[in-house]
Amino acid sequence: MVRLPLTPAEVERGQRLGALLRRGRGERSMLETALDAGVSPETLRKIESGRVATPAFPTIAAIAGVLGLSLDQVWAEINRPHAEAGPTGSGPTARERLAS
Repeated sequence: MVRLPLTPAEVERGQRLGALLRRGRGERSMLETALDAGVSPETLRKIESGRVATPAFPTIAAIAGVLGLSLDQVWAEINRPHAEAGPTGSGPTARERLAS
């Protein structure tokens, strides 16, 4: 299967996600965080560096849980520039938004 190139918006969102996770991790080691979340340290390193801009939802959910971040917090942070696009309402769930 051929994967289409990421859009600039997807790349930027991945960079914001990585920055959020780095801040959330604080002084905690990458190895400890990755193992507690059930992901490889290399996966966490790639997400934090923005090299994996669209990680799988269960991966982000596991890391966010270990860091004490709600998925709503994650979603709000990674979509910050687009927050003013329109009123909030009964839109997609956090899981659906992160998967898109």
